[in-house]
Amino acid sequence: MAKKTVVVGSSVGLHARPAATVAAAAGEYDDEITIALADGDPVDASSVLLIMTLGAEHGSEVTVESDNAEAVDAIAALIEKDLDA
Repeated sequence: MAKKTVVVGSSVGLHARPAATVAAAAGEYDDEITIALADGDPVDASSVLLIMTLGAEHGSEVTVESDNAEAVDAIAALIEKDLDA
């Protein structure tokens, strides 16, 4: 299982637009990809609503996890960007 912890780069956190971008990218992979806050339960990275329920704000640390290391790298890189710019 590949895992990477990154800091949310979007100024609004993982709210609507950034969550939609991440979910769309995660949906491109056949593998299950999850995102979790340090002390929270993982959610499906391909679900906009579940990503938004994390309440991840700008600067929050989140962990991306999947059996697919390429998917983890791609989703983690998106989360680190300011997707609302």
